[in-house]
Amino acid sequence: MTTATIGIVVGMRSEAGLLPASSSVACSGGIPAKARRLAAELLDAGAIGLVSFGIAGGLAPALRPGDLIIGTGVVSNGHVLDADRDWQFQLLERLPAARSGLIQGETEIIATAERKAQLFAASGALAVDLESEAVADACHAAGKPFAVIRAVADPANRCLPSLALDALDADGRPLPMKVAAGLLRRPFELPGLIRVGLDSRAALSTLAAAVSRLGPALGFQTP
Repeated sequence: MTTATIGIVVGMRSEAGLLPASSSVACSGGIPAKARRLAAELLDAGAIGLVSFGIAGGLAPALRPGDLIIGTGVVSNGHVLDADRDWQFQLLERLPAARSGLIQGETEIIATAERKAQLFAASGALAVDLESEAVADACHAAGKPFAVIRAVADPANRCLPSLALDALDADGRPLPMKVAAGLLRRPFELPGLIRVGLDSRAALSTLAAAVSRLGPALGFQTP
C-alpha cells in the first residue's frame, strides 16, 4: 500500500495549520467561489481526490461544539453528491467516535437558529459549511473521490453575532482590528463573540486530535 496524494480544501488558516506540513492544502478564506477555483486547481495539479476539512455549523440539534463528523455526502442544490465509501470507511475506522451523515453545502454563513432548523428539516444534514459543496462538485465533475472531515463549532440552537460573519480576510486570516472596531459600535455582541471563540476552539481541538490519529495525508491509502 502507498499513501495517496490528495488535496485538502479549508476555509481558514487556523484549519490549515492543523494539517501535516507535507499536505497539499488550499485555503478559500470562507469564499465559496474561491473554494471552487481552488478545488479545480488541486485536481488539475494531480490530486487523486479532495478532502473538505475544517469547522462547520451544527444543524442536527443533538450535536455539540467539538463533535466530529465524517460526511457521507454533500447536499448540493437539493441533490446529494456521495462521498467516497472507501474513504469514509478508512476515516471512521481510525476515528470511531465520529458521527457520519450528510453535510449541507451553502454559499453564505448560516447565522440563525431558525435557518439551521429549516435546513435540517429539509435535508437531514448534520452540519453546514462553505467549502464542501465546492469540493463535492469539483470531484463529481472530474470523476474523482472526495471526503469530508468537519467538527461542529456553533451548534444548531445558537445564532451567530453579526460581527462574526465577516471576520476573515480573503486568505482565511482573522481580522481582529475590524472586529474590535465593530465592537465599539455594537458592544452588546461581545458575549456572543466570546462564545463563538470558545466553540471554534473546541472544534479546532477536535480536528487537531483527528489529524494526530490519522497521520500523514490524513491516513488515506491506495493499492
